[in-house]
Amino acid sequence: MNRTAQRKVSPDNLSRVIFGADSAGGRAYDIGHIVVILTSVAVTMAASVASLNAAHGSILHTAEWVLTGLLTLDYCLRLFSVRNRLRYARSFFGMVDLVSILPTYLGVLIPGTQFLSTVRFLRILRVFRVFNLSSYHNEMQALFLALKTSRRRIVVFIFFVLVCVVVLGSLMYTIEGPANGFTSIPLSIYWAIVTLTTVGYGDLSPQTPLGQLLSNVIMLLGYSIIVIPTGIVATSGRGRVPADGPSCPDCGAAGHQTDAFFCRKCGAGLKKPGRADG
Repeated sequence: MNRTAQRKVSPDNLSRVIFGADSAGGRAYDIGHIVVILTSVAVTMAASVASLNAAHGSILHTAEWVLTGLLTLDYCLRLFSVRNRLRYARSFFGMVDLVSILPTYLGVLIPGTQFLSTVRFLRILRVFRVFNLSSYHNEMQALFLALKTSRRRIVVFIFFVLVCVVVLGSLMYTIEGPANGFTSIPLSIYWAIVTLTTVGYGDLSPQTPLGQLLSNVIMLLGYSIIVIPTGIVATSGRGRVPADGPSCPDCGAAGHQTDAFFCRKCGAGLKKPGRADG
């Protein structure tokens, strides 16, 4: 094999095709990847319909394995093309790529788990990069940034809600008791969660005046705390949002500034579009 052929199949060139959408080959690869994902999700959904599965079960089964094989090959190529394979495997998209192909294989051992393969629809998030929708990509980055910045406050908020439902559920169990359907504290906590989140299934309801009064307090409390997560995220997403620049050939991270020379995650050098190799 000559040097020209070796360069064509080198990890760096393969990385530009797989992780980059600035070339014709990279764009075609990503579009084909998206088509495979959409087809696979459609096949999984169709297989869950009893009438379709009875009439075309063998075709759907074969199609699922072929599509899973293509996505497995894609995952292997992504691991091969990056310099730091462990870093990519532990990244968000790396874990999504792995988790999306596991249900089909697990379905051989645990029937029914293959329907979880619809999680591969998360891969469609790459569409923002493929079609150069930089403004949407920036908004997605802003959302992730806001969630990351406010993660401690979100944990505190969830802990506060957990304390509330445990206390209020226990109090409702004391007031109503098994005679009115509240047969245990866990069941009463379930009722408190359903009421606090304003879902209200209606399968369990207090019968005594004191219990109904407490349920009114919980419902009003639920409406008052709905706005808290929105405020937490809205006030935490202010900051510099990475632009739609080159992807890292080392870990596969995207969303760099267009003038960036180093990866914002692993520090590896970025190959700029049109920049000569070494």
